[in-house]
Amino acid sequence: MLGTLRLPAILLAAGNPAAAAGTNIAISAVAAAAGGWRHAREGRVDWRVIAWMTPPSVVGAVVGALIGSSVPERLLFAVIATVLAWNGIDLLVRPVRARPRAEPRLWPAGILGFAIGLVGGAIGVILGTLRMPTLIGAVGLSAHKAVGTNLVVGFALGVAAFAAHAAKLQVEWDLLAAGLAGALPGAWLGARVTGGLSEETLRRLIGVALLLIALAFAAQAARG
Repeated sequence: MLGTLRLPAILLAAGNPAAAAGTNIAISAVAAAAGGWRHAREGRVDWRVIAWMTPPSVVGAVVGALIGSSVPERLLFAVIATVLAWNGIDLLVRPVRARPRAEPRLWPAGILGFAIGLVGGAIGVILGTLRMPTLIGAVGLSAHKAVGTNLVVGFALGVAAFAAHAAKLQVEWDLLAAGLAGALPGAWLGARVTGGLSEETLRRLIGVALLLIALAFAAQAARG
């Protein structure tokens, strides 16, 4: 989820919004692969949800990467900030109880996966921050399985969007190498820690992260 917080720094270093988007989403994809692999090994991935969510997410990401320059970024940032803040407050304020569904709802995974992929591809993030409340609330996964499933979907989405950006020569390869050096060990350690947290603690941490990232998006929207 930290790709959102990384984006402003990549944008500052790259100087070009399109190149920053392509570079940032590549770093996010590789970090998601590192974390997702560990979650998968420890059984915290729902492969049925991935089968429903990944294809439309990938399609949305490619479309977003190709047409993103025609959409006002300020509007996208403002909408994302609002959604993230709402979901973050919801996770922090509501009584936190582990109520995963015995059979997750699969159709929201496909529909919302496409919409999230579309926006993420346009601005250069895999938007795991928006998939998390979708996976927990609309789909019905536990917080632990939502984290692992989110990373695997994010990896596939990131690879597709990165390919679209790379085809348009919108990647800063030196920044990509530097970003990967820090993102890979961080993702691995994060996946290791997640398995030892309670459902309540993990949901509250997710809520705090959503609020922090909402502030980052709000700042981007204000700057225009």
